[in-house]
Order: sequence, then C-alpha cells, then structure tokens
Amino acid sequence: MNKPPTDHCHTAPASRSVLGAPWRVHAFAWGGVVVLVLLLLGASRHYEGQNIWRGWTESRELRHPGYAERIQVEDFFRTRANTWSNLAFVLVGLYALALGEGDRRAQPPRAGGYVMATPAMSLLFGAACCYLGFGSGLYHASLTRWGQQLDVASMYPPLLACLAMSVGRWLRPWHRQATFRTIPGSTILSVLVVVTSYLLYRYKWSMSARTVLTTLIVSVTCGGLVDAVLARRTLHFRWLLWSTLALVAAIICRQLDVAGQFSGPDAWLQGHALWHVLTALSLACLYAYHRSETTPEPSTTEAAPSSDRAGRP
Repeated sequence: MNKPPTDHCHTAPASRSVLGAPWRVHAFAWGGVVVLVLLLLGASRHYEGQNIWRGWTESRELRHPGYAERIQVEDFFRTRANTWSNLAFVLVGLYALALGEGDRRAQPPRAGGYVMATPAMSLLFGAACCYLGFGSGLYHASLTRWGQQLDVASMYPPLLACLAMSVGRWLRPWHRQATFRTIPGSTILSVLVVVTSYLLYRYKWSMSARTVLTTLIVSVTCGGLVDAVLARRTLHFRWLLWSTLALVAAIICRQLDVAGQFSGPDAWLQGHALWHVLTALSLACLYAYHRSETTPEPSTTEAAPSSDRAGRP
C-alpha cells in the first residue's frame, strides 16, 4: 500500500518561503539576536568607563563627526544608536542562513526556483549580511580606521551575493550534474563573491566607495530588469519594488542626518541608525524577491503517459 505524503513534503514550498517560514527559522533568527544583545550588554557593562579602543588608529570621524549622534569617546559604544541598529543586518542574515539550511535538509519543491534549489546562495547571502552587521557595528562602536575600512568593505558582499543569484538563475539551463570531475556552478559563484569581496576590502582606500556601491546597486537593478524581460518563470517583482522604496527612504534619512536636520545629537532615533534598518529591510526584500521564483511544473498532459506506464504491471 502506498503511504500518504507527509505534511512536511506537502508544505515544503510554502514553509520555505520568506513570510511563511517555519517557527524554527524565526526562533533561530530572533534567538540569535537576543543572545547577541545580551552578550553586548554584558560587555558594555563590564567595560563601562573604560576606553578599550585606546591604541587603535582613530578614524577621521572621531574628532570630526560626520553624523549627528553625539560621540562618547570613553564608552564601549562610542555611538550607541548607530551601533545597535546594525543588529538589523544580523537579523536578516540569520533568517537567510536558517532558510538556506532548511533548504539543504529538505527535498527541493518541484516548482521551486534557483535559490530554493541552491542552498549555497542563501548561506552566502546570510553570511554576507552578518558580516555587514559586524563590520558596520564595529566601526560605529569604535570609530577606528580599521573599523571604517571594514564598514565600507562589508557593504559590498550582500549585493555581490544577489548578483550571484541572478547569474546562477540565468545559467541554470546549462548546469550539469556535479561529478567528481566537475565543480558545481554555485561553488564557482560563491568563490568569485568571496574573492571579489576580499579584493574590495584589500584595496578599499584606493577606490571610491560611492562609485563601487553605486555600480553594484545599478548592476543588481539591471539584473532585476533582465529577469523581468527574459525570465520564463515567475518572480514576485513587488519585492523588488519594496526593496527600491526602502533604499530610497534610507538614503533620505542618511542625508538628513548628515545635514543635521533629522534629530538632535542625544536623540535615541538617529537618521543614520534608520539608514541601517531601512537598508537591511531593502536587502531582506531583495532576498525575498530572488526566493520568490517559481518554475512551471510539467503539464498534466505531459505527465499522464509516464503515470500510466508507471501504473501498469
């Protein structure tokens, strides 16, 4: 007697979507953030009144602030709101890591797209977002030159990971089954992202961060437009729209903060902190866009003959 399909298999496509993630994904992401908050609070209390950043090379912004928040030179967090707000990137990264691990353990849904079928892309994007949260958080906590280098360089990997998702989707029709003589396409793309990220970190001071970041944002946008024109699959482009709107709102908040027109220096809500939260939201929507891909399932007429043959003695 044939066994009925399990609930897990039946709900796999829905449970591995972004909004319909299983409770384990939410528990992992929010639990990880709570643990991190407790650790940082403990460190802040332990080093209260001690300048642990003494001896590190200062960034220019320590003595000449570029943002509105007041700098506490002798504190563990030299800028508090701008530091804590980077947890938004970590939260997005933990969600992507949990979803990618769920994809790795489960059987890919028949109508699932490239990202669901390639867990390495989710793991790469999740690690990149966590790296961004760490790099930017370290910079705003320390206002050191190395922190600034890490802050700027860590902005690139999440966008590079999204580009890898687009390229992997476009090349998917030509993917061949991996053997001991071949390297999976996702591995090649992941290595390219890591190497490019390292080079952008290594040569950060010899290039314009604005030019690199703008180029990557435009490239990701063009990738979305190519999907809209050429893709023979379903992608929920509303996520791309929400990502763009969140990024525009983030830029407005950042510029108002730089101009000193957002809030006072001691306000708990800072324009640059909102820049962190809104750009994290933009990245989350961008990931949801790539994850929303579905592919056409075989038609009933095509599937019927094989089904008939399978049922014959």
